[in-house]
Amino acid sequence: MSKRLLTLSLAALTSVPAWANCPAITGPDAGGEFPHLYERSAYEQLNNCTLSFKANPDIAVLNQRISGNPELPPLAQRLPKEPLVIAPYGKIGQYGGVLDGISKATESGTSDLLSVRHVNLLRFSDDLSTIVPNVAKSWEWNAGFTELTLTLREGHKWSDGEPFTAEDIAFWYNHLIMDPKVTAKPKDRFLSEGKPMTVEALSPTQVRFTLNAPRPGLTAMFANDYAQPFQPKHLLGRFHPAINPEADALAQSLGFEDGYAALTFYYGQSDWKDVPTPLLKDKDAVKRLQGAGLPAVAPTLESHIVIEDTLEGRRLVANPYFFQVDTAGQQLPYINEISEIYIGDEDIQTAKMIAGEVDYKAQAVNLPSAPVLLENRQQGNYEIALRPTIGLSTIAFNLTDKDAEKRALFNKVEFRQAMSLGIDRERINEVAYFGLGKPMQYTAFDPDTAPFATDTQKNAFIEYNPEQAKSLLDAAGLTDRDGDGWRDLPSGERLDLDIRYATQGIATKVVEIISANWRDLGVRTSMKEVTSDEYRNSQTANDLSVLTWTMGRPQSVVASDSSWLIPPYGTFFDLRTGMEWARYLQTEGAEGSQPPQSVMDMLPLAEAFTQKALGSDESAEIGRKIAQLTVDDLFIIGTAKAVSPVYFSKKLKNFEVPKTSSYDYYRMYPYLPTQWYLED
Repeated sequence: MSKRLLTLSLAALTSVPAWANCPAITGPDAGGEFPHLYERSAYEQLNNCTLSFKANPDIAVLNQRISGNPELPPLAQRLPKEPLVIAPYGKIGQYGGVLDGISKATESGTSDLLSVRHVNLLRFSDDLSTIVPNVAKSWEWNAGFTELTLTLREGHKWSDGEPFTAEDIAFWYNHLIMDPKVTAKPKDRFLSEGKPMTVEALSPTQVRFTLNAPRPGLTAMFANDYAQPFQPKHLLGRFHPAINPEADALAQSLGFEDGYAALTFYYGQSDWKDVPTPLLKDKDAVKRLQGAGLPAVAPTLESHIVIEDTLEGRRLVANPYFFQVDTAGQQLPYINEISEIYIGDEDIQTAKMIAGEVDYKAQAVNLPSAPVLLENRQQGNYEIALRPTIGLSTIAFNLTDKDAEKRALFNKVEFRQAMSLGIDRERINEVAYFGLGKPMQYTAFDPDTAPFATDTQKNAFIEYNPEQAKSLLDAAGLTDRDGDGWRDLPSGERLDLDIRYATQGIATKVVEIISANWRDLGVRTSMKEVTSDEYRNSQTANDLSVLTWTMGRPQSVVASDSSWLIPPYGTFFDLRTGMEWARYLQTEGAEGSQPPQSVMDMLPLAEAFTQKALGSDESAEIGRKIAQLTVDDLFIIGTAKAVSPVYFSKKLKNFEVPKTSSYDYYRMYPYLPTQWYLED
């Protein structure tokens, strides 16, 4: 062979023409500016290639099962101009299969599977500290952290093929969150200094949030919040009188009272997106909607959309317009369907997991079930990973209890100190957490993500000291007045502490130990397990005297939502106490009962924490003050921080074991479940 021919041959082997197909890059170190992510143009430029796209071969059949969806156009017309390119953790996946999962009931224990299909404007990467693009392609702050501008993906579409634009974000905020006929009261995290933000669509692909004060934590909220700050204006706007003057007439022609009734039939009436779909609410109304050419379920940007919804469970299929592709150009998700069944009984749930009938489960898998799950791994073809939790098991007293004498007792700090000192946390750790946990006090923050919380704060009032506890109870006026061995209220009335709890929020063994410890102090205590729905409804109605749940948020969450620091200290789904204090603050004193001075002292600290950049000296100093005020008050009492089981089938591939087992980063959302696939 001549030297010239050899040179040409080598050149042919080593050069990569710009029109070549892109390499299918995968693996733990893959990614461009952000781990496991590329923008299309950056990926093509990096590899000197053109990304060609491939569709799921079953997607047309799946699309036919989505009520109201038209016939599919070619994939190139379904993807945005700049799809988000995902580099899988392991390898390029295969299409097909059904992901099998378990929840407790509609709106109960459903976050596992919600997180699998979830999207938001941004996302925390799997290091749980880096905020990365998702629905939004990029974002930019002004110098003072009072204006946030987000850029969307040109050509992005809803699951029904209609364009997704900045108008859908402005509609969500201005006509759903801020309309009292849709949302009775907007959550604090959607406000700025208690007042509305200004949200405006600058163009189809740009939206701006203008705040009333600096709030650098807003991007963290858009990275981990369960609420999705966008809704399909093209559907819901038809029923909103401010958008469509004929909204009421249209709704009434479909059998609804007015436009708002039809709108909320689709949307619900809060930011919580796991409300029953129309398919579960009213089948006759759904038939009328479908007869008018409207969908049974509102379009979504998520990876999967609900096609069946009953009291027994839900079925979902892949979104044919989803905006992500892998590095081989294959549209995600790989998994065709999600099957979610409802099982409230923990023993039945465990039995199904042992039998290998579940592909992924972490929520409400309590540590006491770990030994039997570990023992049967080979038989059930699954793995168990024990991961640290965010937050810790906590217990509290109803600081605005309906019973006036109990309320007075619960508001004595020496009573709360006594009940904390009366808890044997080392025994909780050994018996309930197999020695894998760590006793600590509640500081308002998850201590592992808040380095400013001191050891003194984390260890305040956690020593098991029943003798000191008894002395403090005596000082609080809680003594045995009739000689029956049980402490009575100062009036002589019998004191009964009835702990109603749900295993979704706290393990039974933890409650058993606390109950026994308090009885040893002479405080008559009983316990009863209830469903999470029963617990939450009773708590919200102010009907419980003792409250329990896992509490303690990452500082990034608190920085984006200061409501965790002020009454009632949580949402409907968390521990809540001081409900009447909250009502007082919400109505500026017109209703409820006035909170103590320490609550008023917390208000400016809570607001200041949201206005400082995380990691700054100013943020840390304010955080320490918040933690100190929290442990001084002991409104919420910590027990121990534990580990929690994460269950996943061996046939589930590209599964990255999460760094934590927690709700706070929205479970699997940081770990790219759209690139999971099932292998036979």
